[in-house]
Amino acid sequence: MHEVGIAAELVAQLGEIARREGAERIARVEIRIGALSGVDREAFAFAFPIVAEGGPAQGAVLDIEEAPLVVECRACGASTRPEYPFILCAACESGDVAIVSGEDIRIIAMEVE
Repeated sequence: MHEVGIAAELVAQLGEIARREGAERIARVEIRIGALSGVDREAFAFAFPIVAEGGPAQGAVLDIEEAPLVVECRACGASTRPEYPFILCAACESGDVAIVSGEDIRIIAMEVE
């Protein structure tokens, strides 16, 4: 389950941000997980409190938002949300698309004390 490793990396990044800001505890974290990131939201939500134990993120509320897959079509110029697993332009069905969002994991916000 690679979600444990990803959660551990996120907790480390959150801890670094908290230290830099002079915060002792992280109360809430909002993250966005891309639809194509390969991260299972439920497994990540399960792993997060385990890897956060003993650190500034222990007990933090975790809010997870899914970022949809968005592509930009090089053929017609449309920006659309295709239905995975078919990564095609939803406007003209061209496969000549660039992925604009939906592959990453981002920290959106965090509340500290």
